[in-house]
Amino acid sequence: MARYILFYKPYGVLSQFTPEPGSTHGTLKDYLDIPGIYPAGRLDHDSEGLLLLTDDGALQHRLTAPRFGHPRTYWVQVEGVPGEEALERLRRGVEIEGVRTKPAEVRMLDEEPELPAREPPIRYRKSVPTRWLEMTLREGRNRQVRRMTAAVGHPTLRLVRCAIGELGIGGLRPGEWRELAGEEVRFARSYEVSH
Repeated sequence: MARYILFYKPYGVLSQFTPEPGSTHGTLKDYLDIPGIYPAGRLDHDSEGLLLLTDDGALQHRLTAPRFGHPRTYWVQVEGVPGEEALERLRRGVEIEGVRTKPAEVRMLDEEPELPAREPPIRYRKSVPTRWLEMTLREGRNRQVRRMTAAVGHPTLRLVRCAIGELGIGGLRPGEWRELAGEEVRFARSYEVSH
């Protein structure tokens, strides 16, 4: 029987089980001792949030192959207060290394999301306001969210993936994990055949 694990990856942890030579970053091995599972996708060491791990090779392929374009939602703390023009550019797509990103769903959050404090905390500057955006992408290019917000003049300060499709991070804290249950398993497996 296949296993499906939702893990809240903390800041500073690599999305892999094997350490990088010379790296001081933690790995998934520090949090998960479940043989045969692998991440279906990745988050950079300086990003936090939801990772799905599984031993289901077909699902892993579907969730990582760019052509399938499943939605991933992020809460993004940016420097400054983006205006409607910047938000619209993010929605339409911005050019990164000569290639335009696919259209994204982007909205400004009215309030800061309820998240555990990050260790180490982001650098606070009294003179520079920040805002939180919610961004849903259907592609996963290298450091894409950070590069997109920088391209419109609002560098990313904190990045948390809060959902993969309908699977959310609710109820987990950094370093915690749980197995998918009931409808969640059916939802995850639906990516194997329908997307």
